[in-house]
Order: sequence, then C-alpha cells, then structure tokens
Amino acid sequence: MTKTSFSRALTVALLGLALTAAARADTKDYEFQLVKDEAKQGEAILDVRLVDKRTSKPVPNAVIFAKRIDMAPDSMEEMTSKIEQLPSPEPGLYRFKAKLTMAGGWRLSLGAKVQGETGTVENKLVFKATK
Repeated sequence: MTKTSFSRALTVALLGLALTAAARADTKDYEFQLVKDEAKQGEAILDVRLVDKRTSKPVPNAVIFAKRIDMAPDSMEEMTSKIEQLPSPEPGLYRFKAKLTMAGGWRLSLGAKVQGETGTVENKLVFKATK
C-alpha cells in the first residue's frame, strides 16, 4: 500500500467513524429544562431550554409541534389552560405564554423535532404557580 492510498483509506475510515458517531445521536440525548420552576398565577411567561445532554449546550431551531399545560401534579389533569408559543429571545430558549388559572402544581408537556434527528423529543416539566 502506498503512502497516498493509506492516507485516503485513513481519511475514509475517519469520515465513516465521524458519520457513525453523529448517527448515534438519539432523541433521548435531548431534554427540555425549565428556566424557573415557579411562575405567578395569571398570565405567565414560561422559558424552557432545549439542551443536548451530551454537551450541555442549548439546541436552537427545534420545531415545537406539541404543547399542553395542565394541573396533573395536583391530580387535576383535566384542568388545562391555553398555551401559546412566543418568539425565542435567544438560541435554544423557547418561550411560552400561558394563563395559570389556579395556584398549585402544573405540568408543561412538550414535543419537538430537532433538526438532523429522527424521532421526537418529548418531556413533561412540572412547576408551581404561586399567588
């Protein structure tokens, strides 16, 4: 094997390894995290980060396609409220406006697609609404 063919073979092998490592990413490698675990009752702004757990870095440009807010932590899953996604103030931060009609435990359920990944990132985040 000549030096040139060895170099090409090594380059192809390293490229294959890099592509395989990238393909090993899984939706379980991502999670939503609440910025604050409390919000005021009434009209509330909820900030959530989407993080790559392998690097702890924020993940921008995810497409949020499912969102629900309810009082499941207080055994009132049927008590839901309207939730609206707002423009993102920074990459990897996702902002929502919700009407928290009662003080107590609330659950924010989110589903998203991360660019370049197959599958769906889904999390259920629990926080408290205070008076």
